[in-house]
Amino acid sequence: MALLAEIVVDTEGDSRVVVLYPVMWLFIAVLVTFVVTRTITRRIRARSGAAPTDDGAESGGGLINDITVGGVHLHHQVFGILFMTLAGLALIATTPEGTALNVFAALFGVGLALTFDEFALWVHLDDVYWSTSGRKSVDAIFCALMITGLMIGGAELVTGRIGTPEWWSSIGYLAISLAISVICLLKGKFVTGIVGIVFQPVAIIGAIRLAKPDSWWAMRRYPNKPRRMARAQSRFGERYHARWNRARDFVAGPPDVREAGMR
Repeated sequence: MALLAEIVVDTEGDSRVVVLYPVMWLFIAVLVTFVVTRTITRRIRARSGAAPTDDGAESGGGLINDITVGGVHLHHQVFGILFMTLAGLALIATTPEGTALNVFAALFGVGLALTFDEFALWVHLDDVYWSTSGRKSVDAIFCALMITGLMIGGAELVTGRIGTPEWWSSIGYLAISLAISVICLLKGKFVTGIVGIVFQPVAIIGAIRLAKPDSWWAMRRYPNKPRRMARAQSRFGERYHARWNRARDFVAGPPDVREAGMR
């Protein structure tokens, strides 16, 4: 069964209605929320001249401003966590179907996008949104969209009834994918490792190829292999990072030279 949508035709065949599945609503919600959120934060930043504010103070007049409560700036990941919690509780408690399921899937997608847009903040436990470290948030959103997109295409991690040969086969395939993805993560390939959990060929390619020179794998396995380390440094050098950073900055906005307090 396709996970994208289905066309429902009435009994007389006079009209057609396209019905989107929940995972498609999830994907749309993540994508739209991320685009809207980045548009808003970039407007706030441009209006304030990227100057740090005191205790999350508002950066100017108008409807689009940072949200503060009692002088404390509320990051949008707070609302993302709340949306995901509400959607998760509703999905577990009510096991909805039809329109209700689509609504909760979209709500979860909104929460996911708001939270992962500040992924770098909960990794570093600091406001690095507009710093170079904040680019990790773009990688996180990309992973979320890739995995959701693969699910739309029909990718399933576990198939078959529990205990059947098909089920055990899918469990074995997933275990292998996880093991290969761990190698990718150890080699410093975050996006490849996450996407590889769902799409194994990506993980295999990432695991076979050279590790990034500052990764756990390179630090422990390349010290006695200077030629391999040199190749890794050449492949993942300044040109490599500059190319990817241009793509990240095009999507999310360039970082400020200062490392924190950019909003």
